[in-house]
Amino acid sequence: MSSSRFLQEARKIIRQHPGVFDALMEYEKTRKLPKTIYRERINLTIDENILKKFKEYCRGKNINMSKLIESHIKEELSIK
Repeated sequence: MSSSRFLQEARKIIRQHPGVFDALMEYEKTRKLPKTIYRERINLTIDENILKKFKEYCRGKNINMSKLIESHIKEELSIK
């Protein structure tokens, strides 16, 4: 790959993922890697019987409820 093509590709990647590169620059300065992914609390209303069964299911299988819901949302939105 030519150096100009490499630079174009690098700039494209930086534009697509600026937060990751900002985190790497911060690491260079402080030797501490800041968070690049933040989580947000949401409030949902669902049937209490379903919630009770869901909590029992997750507890029984030692599954994090939030991560399971997040994975289903990603699946629904076709996000990796």
